[in-house]
Amino acid sequence: MIIIDTALAKREAEGRPVRVGMVGAGFMAKGVALQIKNHVPGMELVAISNRTIERARETYNEAGITDVEEISSVEALQENIRNGRYSITNDPMLLCRAEGIDAILEVTGAVEFGAQVALEAIQNGKHTIMMDAEVDGTVGPILKVYADKAGVVFTNVDGDQPGVIMNLYRYVKSIGMKPVLCGNIKGLHDPYRNPTTQEGFAKRWGQNPAMVTSFADGTKISFEQAIVANGTGMRVAKRGMLGPYAPQGANIRESVNLFPLEELTNGPGIVDYVVGIAEPAGGVFVLATQDNPRQQHYLNYYKMGEGPLYCFYTPYHLCHLEVPLTIARAVLFNDAALTSLDRPYVEVVTAAKKDLKAGETIDGIGHYMTYGLCENADVTERENLLPIGVAEGCVLKRDIPKDQVLTYDDVILPEGRTIDKLREEQRKYFASALSETKEQEPNKTAMA
Repeated sequence: MIIIDTALAKREAEGRPVRVGMVGAGFMAKGVALQIKNHVPGMELVAISNRTIERARETYNEAGITDVEEISSVEALQENIRNGRYSITNDPMLLCRAEGIDAILEVTGAVEFGAQVALEAIQNGKHTIMMDAEVDGTVGPILKVYADKAGVVFTNVDGDQPGVIMNLYRYVKSIGMKPVLCGNIKGLHDPYRNPTTQEGFAKRWGQNPAMVTSFADGTKISFEQAIVANGTGMRVAKRGMLGPYAPQGANIRESVNLFPLEELTNGPGIVDYVVGIAEPAGGVFVLATQDNPRQQHYLNYYKMGEGPLYCFYTPYHLCHLEVPLTIARAVLFNDAALTSLDRPYVEVVTAAKKDLKAGETIDGIGHYMTYGLCENADVTERENLLPIGVAEGCVLKRDIPKDQVLTYDDVILPEGRTIDKLREEQRKYFASALSETKEQEPNKTAMA
């Protein structure tokens, strides 16, 4: 949205900056702090919460802010905001409850913790911006219901692939095209990667090995595409998506030949990805159709090809550089970069990365035991499949062979978790919609 810079400049001139509280102080959070402080007039990062308080201080320091105050109460935080001082704390709920903060940016990647923060922020009337696809892809639809009732925006971020895809999807629709595939570009997909295999890459870039593993093993892209599906009403063609490998040296425009046309045009469209595209090396794409012969003629003239599929793409996603734009859209225009449409359409279910044994406790996302796969929400409900967003900490009741998808019947859930309460609430709230989907659409599931 090009008008954002003008709107923020107006807030800067009026001395009314958009005030942001950030939860998390990792690799991406540091980039966001740097961006807001140095390149976003009209916006202030007034507080950072992190479980290790010194990392919050370090995040401010690396952005060029050295005068920060550790606080332990809402009152102290509110006083600092009034007086233009920066605050750090290890209690994220203070940020969620404090007056004077317009939006909460959640950037931890933790499911249970992130769900608690999002719920608290929404219930306290804060716009809630998620750099946490794991939460969004697990309970995003019900959190959107909470946000609507509270009159605030709940959204994923521009900059991460889902938000960039949604921007492109909205643009393609706005010029009269029909989007039939929302796609992600991947350089590597190996479901058996783990923190040991990814340690070197993580160390090189200063990232968490488990987070990097979730990129490689397909879990992260599954969450990202599930969020896109839930924001567009699209589905997956099969469990795990199609994920074709591109020919060597292929350009993304050749993706029009990599997906079966009938899967794209018979229904609401699909979310998917392609591996190994040479140009661009990253980014996102949307495949669309245009039925009008005259418009097809114009598109061919504009070097878009003869159809029936036309490829639109964005050759980059700039993560932390674009996150402040999402915050501004939410606060200033009540506009979500990407949020759930009306119900869950695609879930991310749990598959065994290796043979699992009864009595074992499932480790976290991007670790050694499981990986995530996209599955249509009605199938997930019908087969009682276990979302990977709730799998961590579950105890296995029985042996599970490698690559088998887990069900709720296979595990004992930990007690007292917010994520499980939200999942159950989401299941009940959207039960009738999922039942209607079951009756109307055939099951195309293909086992991983």
